[in-house]
Amino acid sequence: MNNILDKFRLNAEKEDLQTVITAIDNGVVFRGTNLWVLIFAIFVASLGLNVNSSAVIIGAMLISPLMGPIMGIGLGMGINDVALLKKALNNYLVATGVALITSTIFFLLSPLNEAHSEILARTSPNIYDVLIALFGGFAGIVATSSKQKGNVVPGVAIATALMPPLCTAGYGLATMQFSFFFGAFYLFIINTVFIALATFIIVRFLHFPYKQLQNKRADTIAGRIVFVVVLATLLPSLYFGYDMVQQNRFTKNANRFITNEAHFPNDYLLNKKVDAKHKKITLIFGGKEISQEQIDALKGQLKKYDLVSATLNIKQGFAYLSENKNSEGSEQFNQMTAALAQKENEGRLLQFKLDSINEQQKQGKQLFLEMKAQYPSLKTAIVEPNIVFSNDSVSARSFLVLLSFTNRLTKNEKRKLENWLKVRLQKNNLELIFQ
Repeated sequence: MNNILDKFRLNAEKEDLQTVITAIDNGVVFRGTNLWVLIFAIFVASLGLNVNSSAVIIGAMLISPLMGPIMGIGLGMGINDVALLKKALNNYLVATGVALITSTIFFLLSPLNEAHSEILARTSPNIYDVLIALFGGFAGIVATSSKQKGNVVPGVAIATALMPPLCTAGYGLATMQFSFFFGAFYLFIINTVFIALATFIIVRFLHFPYKQLQNKRADTIAGRIVFVVVLATLLPSLYFGYDMVQQNRFTKNANRFITNEAHFPNDYLLNKKVDAKHKKITLIFGGKEISQEQIDALKGQLKKYDLVSATLNIKQGFAYLSENKNSEGSEQFNQMTAALAQKENEGRLLQFKLDSINEQQKQGKQLFLEMKAQYPSLKTAIVEPNIVFSNDSVSARSFLVLLSFTNRLTKNEKRKLENWLKVRLQKNNLELIFQ
């Protein structure tokens, strides 16, 4: 048991604690090289968001020096070093301000203003982002405190994603979409607080040299401030995380409901829209008019899929489009027209095939009766279009005729019957087989 526990102990690989403090202290300051690297990293991350490139965004996170002051805040709180804490906070605010200004300027000048998936992914933080920041922060401070640092800190910078939220916040300011700004900036605050909290916890756990404040009351106040900041950051993320899980569950249930229940005779589903946030399901059908009784019956099935609180809207073809003469209605009109044309083509093709099969059956029956009149010993007849497949080509042999007689025919009778069939079917290359 002791051997197993020894594998988890950090003392053997622990770096000199004063060396760790000095290294973090040096990384806190934002001036000269660090500041220019931050500006360039912000431009790179903004470009990545603008063109929706994950690789470019990851590159920006790797070269960003933002982890320095955040770990400095956690270390300053952990060892009660007020001077380090103030310096880290000041530099953190400078870095945040410069990053926001840089990204806002970039998006003001950029001709591309569409919010791609990489931007949208950073506007709705939740409890999972808290966990990523917390465990990433643990990994970062443990690696920094160890002699075997490896490449953990760059990995933490990628996992906790400090740069993209700041750039997304700048995008929100530049495009006057303040919901984007507040959502992204809240994600940045989450990352900051919980990386700093992880640093604080590990610093206390590894017994870094602790500076006592002048009085016990100041020590208590500092602890309370840490608690309030963590709680104020955590609670909204818990709500957003719960909301995300509920929306995901609603979307899954709604899609199952649509797949299993949203079917009407002589109608087909043209379009569907699931709005998990407002718990709305909108279905647009084409075809015959759907009665109110059918709609009520469909709504009655919602409870089977845990969708009792959902609002189900059924829109029916051109009646719906006439109420929506905007761009969305025009797009759906085009979708409906295309779907109707496709259905009509499919219907014509199926009818053509059905007519062809019926005609073939009718012709085969008539042919059998005519041959039976000439050859009473005819027992069965198979008359089918014959297609021959080979390695090099596909060729048609027009007809395959397979005949079965109770009495064997003479050669002359067979030749006479074959000539008659060629004239009757107007096919010179038919294949006649006697059984």
